[in-house]
Amino acid sequence: MSETPPNTLQYRFDGPEDAPVLILGPSLGTTWHMWDRQVPELTKQWRVFRFDLPGHGGAPAYPAGSVAELTGRLLATLDALGVQRFGYAGCALGGAVGIELALRHPERLASLVLVAASPRFGTADEFRQRGVVVRTNGLDPIARTAPDRWFTGGFAAAQPAITEWAVQMVRTTDPGCYIAACEALAAFDVRAELGRVGVPTMVLVGSDDQVTGPAEARTLVAGIPDARLAVVPGASHLVPVEQPAAVTDLLVHHFSTAWQQPFDTGQTALPAALAAPAPVPAAPPQPAPVAEIAPAVAVQPAGRPDRYDTGLKIRREVLGDAHVDRVLAQADEFSADFQELVTRYAWGEIWDRPGLDRRTRSCITLTALTAGGHLEDLASHTRAALRNGLTPGEIREVLLQAAVYCGVPAANSAFRVAQQVIREETTPAE
Repeated sequence: MSETPPNTLQYRFDGPEDAPVLILGPSLGTTWHMWDRQVPELTKQWRVFRFDLPGHGGAPAYPAGSVAELTGRLLATLDALGVQRFGYAGCALGGAVGIELALRHPERLASLVLVAASPRFGTADEFRQRGVVVRTNGLDPIARTAPDRWFTGGFAAAQPAITEWAVQMVRTTDPGCYIAACEALAAFDVRAELGRVGVPTMVLVGSDDQVTGPAEARTLVAGIPDARLAVVPGASHLVPVEQPAAVTDLLVHHFSTAWQQPFDTGQTALPAALAAPAPVPAAPPQPAPVAEIAPAVAVQPAGRPDRYDTGLKIRREVLGDAHVDRVLAQADEFSADFQELVTRYAWGEIWDRPGLDRRTRSCITLTALTAGGHLEDLASHTRAALRNGLTPGEIREVLLQAAVYCGVPAANSAFRVAQQVIREETTPAE
């Protein structure tokens, strides 16, 4: 156990001090105890290192908003302990950390197991929606439904003590850290990079996992060179808890037989999968087709970068992928220029300015839309306000303020729209 500064993680060691280090990473909402049943066997060969996510299991509540940041804290913790090279097994969010290690820090990683993992966890909207639910209702709704997501029905019914343990584990997590972890998963997408994973990898999944199941596992195996797939029958998302013996056997076999030597030991170069690709000769320029009119190219003023990509990114983060995809899909030749203008200047210029945070910009936007009676946009920006961290109570106060300065009839309509949106967005999924 350890005292934990903000840039590191709470951890514990088990096993002989002179053995190779094997790290076990937890899933969102769990603690290092999800690996308890694997530790006795693994410590016969390895020094097992387990860590807690921020705000989980009593760890200090220093939120980490990206998988890269979590990975950086893990490496900072290991650096302070003098651990340079290790094997790694991670479940779900812990698996995302494992992929990040393989892609950005392959020299540290000897072998990898990805449990209930995916190169992209659902959609960004799904995890941001979960963050809205937690911000509004706390973690109790998520905790009560955790057994349904994590275990098969038969296991949950037969193991009431473990089921209650799962509920309490989520319930005692820090809400802010849970929301930040949801944001980390919302932004995680390495589908295009899997071919660069060059460490020996096994992908392990429960046959009945409805969260990140066999389909996601096969996507990982198809993308990672020479990866192996292990499907554990009769298990759901927390397969190490539900089928501990099978998972332990698979871990022991993989890490005993697939432990890559350091790059500077008996190797003169990085493995081929990690080496920089050879430059591709540039193709000769192709003549433009006859009678085709080349599209006009917008010329940016010197020193001013094009803000479209930045605007599209912010627009998606604030309004959600589904909304933005729908609006852009509806654009035609007549309205496409307007959508580009909105994306580039409203979102890429104004929403990206550092003078106000997004919460404040949401307050201003809700007030302005109420004053103008733009109820359709008010609905989408009420959802955006919840994503940006406003609570339903704070949105209510904004609309009450608007009632005084924009008029009661305008605020009356705004309250009806906002009330419906908040009800839809903050009602936990069954």
